[in-house]
Amino acid sequence: MINPSHHAPLYLAIDQGGHASRALVFNERGDVVAQAFCEITTHTPQTDWVEHDAEMMVASVLQVINAVMEKLGNQVQAVQCAGLATQRSSIVCWSRSTGRALSQVISWQDRRAAAWMEPFKKEAEYIHTITGLFPSPHYGASKLRWCLEQLPAVASTLAEDDLAIGPLASFLIARITRERHNLVDPANASRTLLWNITTRHWDDTLLHRFTIPEKALPQCVPSAYSFGHLLGRWPLPLTVVTGDQSAALFHNGAPDPNTTYINLGTGAFIQRIQIAPFHQTPHLLSSIVYTDQEQTYAALEGTVNGAGSALAWFAQEESQPNWVNHAAAWLTTTTPPPLFINTIGGLGSPFWETRLSPAYIGEGNCAARFCAVLESILFLIQTNLDEMNYSVEAPTQIVLSGGIATLDTLCQKLANLSGYRLLRPAQSEASARGLAFLLAKTPHNWQPIDHPDLFLPQNDTPLQQRYQAWLTALEERLTQL
Repeated sequence: MINPSHHAPLYLAIDQGGHASRALVFNERGDVVAQAFCEITTHTPQTDWVEHDAEMMVASVLQVINAVMEKLGNQVQAVQCAGLATQRSSIVCWSRSTGRALSQVISWQDRRAAAWMEPFKKEAEYIHTITGLFPSPHYGASKLRWCLEQLPAVASTLAEDDLAIGPLASFLIARITRERHNLVDPANASRTLLWNITTRHWDDTLLHRFTIPEKALPQCVPSAYSFGHLLGRWPLPLTVVTGDQSAALFHNGAPDPNTTYINLGTGAFIQRIQIAPFHQTPHLLSSIVYTDQEQTYAALEGTVNGAGSALAWFAQEESQPNWVNHAAAWLTTTTPPPLFINTIGGLGSPFWETRLSPAYIGEGNCAARFCAVLESILFLIQTNLDEMNYSVEAPTQIVLSGGIATLDTLCQKLANLSGYRLLRPAQSEASARGLAFLLAKTPHNWQPIDHPDLFLPQNDTPLQQRYQAWLTALEERLTQL
């Protein structure tokens, strides 16, 4: 074990994301002391398939842990514990006895089992009541079922009673800790479509409906738990595991129930924290984001699948790999852009529809089409804000984070469209910082991020009119299905 030292306590946050594995060490004020990252490769072998090499992912996580600890020098003795944040709907199958991966990491973006999931939409209300989710191929159940049916190694290992299946977080716990426990936290368990949000255990009825063997699933435990000790030279206790979007809520300290948090990455995730009693909303998700022995944080959540992924789609369609260099100029165009029906990755909340194809309505050049795609992301976010406001009191502000939130025009347009003041903190590693806050057990001296960028709503009637026109066009297409 690492011995206590006279240095101020430090905390290791491991953030495994869709583009890279990161390890950051924070002090108890929330300052980054050291960091390391390793890019990972995404494979798309077929339409709607999105996956990562599981063994390479494990190697990348171990690599960044070792790299960041090496950077600390004599401060390494001050690191108290470690935490892990992962993409919540990604899954893996592996051998319980050896830890060897039997499948790829099937990403949250993957929709290979969409046809298999389609009949379950008839049971959407029941599934939503039990899980807080809606039937969707993005979640774990259909991917796990696909693996059981299509991968011989998975089926044979199940027959040998040696199969482990579950969220990416569970696989990583088994591979980066000495004890190799098969465990899962609420945030990651909840994204399988198999976890009961009330009992906080696997649901027998849904396991039967989806034909998933409970014996292969991990044990459900709280977010703060003794998950094991890290492999290697620094056997730190792994004491917190949660989802990346869940951890991001805590980047500035305990989240404010009167603030809506939006994280703009590959997808856009709109979250509003809830303190008991929790409310479910007909077309939005309900999630448990963090639990320990003293408290439970839940959230109402909206999901936009086509955020950064829609801009990546645009870049490929237009042969504009360096669109970031042109974005500022394109966004200053005075010509009204066309509308874009953004179904990249399928429509998430509040529509839950995968059968529509992306389409432009109206004409325009490359710059205008870029503006249309960008506005479509804002329009999808706004539909979720509208839906959320039907069930809970309107927020006092929006806090925006994530990679594409660096676009000032996007932030201003969202403030104009929503009518709320918008804060954009400078800290880019929201998930890792939030994880460190939880590891430090919510210290009172945690410092809010200084001088966030402020965007105040301005009158923008043309934008409001395009939003209404876009909403009408989308609803017309949905009624034709």
